[in-house]
Amino acid sequence: PAVAPPADDPRFPAPRTRAAVDPSVPNRAATRPSPGGPVRMKLNIANPATGCQKMIEVDDERKLRAVYEKRLAQEVDGGLLGEEFAGYIFRIMGGQDKEGFAMKQGVLTPNRVRLLMQKGVPGCRGYGMRKGERKRKSVRGCFVSHDIAVLHLAVVKKGAAEVEGLTDKMIPRRLGPKRANKIRKLFNLSKEDDVRKYVIRREVPSKKEGGKARSKAAKIQRLVTPLTIQRKRRRRALRNRAAVKSKAEAAEYEKLVAQRTREARESRKASQSRRKSLSKKPAEPAK
Repeated sequence: PAVAPPADDPRFPAPRTRAAVDPSVPNRAATRPSPGGPVRMKLNIANPATGCQKMIEVDDERKLRAVYEKRLAQEVDGGLLGEEFAGYIFRIMGGQDKEGFAMKQGVLTPNRVRLLMQKGVPGCRGYGMRKGERKRKSVRGCFVSHDIAVLHLAVVKKGAAEVEGLTDKMIPRRLGPKRANKIRKLFNLSKEDDVRKYVIRREVPSKKEGGKARSKAAKIQRLVTPLTIQRKRRRRALRNRAAVKSKAEAAEYEKLVAQRTREARESRKASQSRRKSLSKKPAEPAK
């Protein structure tokens, strides 16, 4: 077996790294946190009611115990995460580990696993993949552990106190809903109300100096109008007309096939009778 040279042997100098040569370069191995060091987790809290979100960093192990071993879509008492969140209830929406791999619902483990995924599944974008092709992708399980670096929370219930940057201001939505039923749900409209009057518009400033500003609105999807009803009625009429035409053509074709079959049968019978009559004719006597 090979024997390592002594450390004080001048013939075998120690390898020189860049950090040892240049004091300005930080030693990453020395600054990397040890496995038993302090645990830090960033909490990205979003408030759908106001459109605000706030990022806080928690390094207290006692506070993080409130989210450990919790699954995605479970609720957490905000008072366990800090006194300013007393009375709040948060829902766990997702998270990423220290290497950036996202948590996936349904993977019942706190560890990272490699799953076969197809295009369109959350966690697999599928760029360059063929139809039916599957790739093995790394994802984090749905249980929160100390390996999670960023945890995403959403406010389900608001507490008594206001939280700065989360509940004290309102950020209006830049874009409104496009689907007709979602616009009705947003403004509590009935079927008789005109949805086109309630679509959210936004002002677009002119690119030219002193130009007139214009407003833009989303094109309403699944909007039922007299024109759409007429087009649907026309498509149904064309479909029924095509069905009647194909049925008539099929009947005419069957009639033609039956006629051709009957004619072929009659010509075959005529040829058979002709051959029989020629075979029964007596032979002429030899002269």
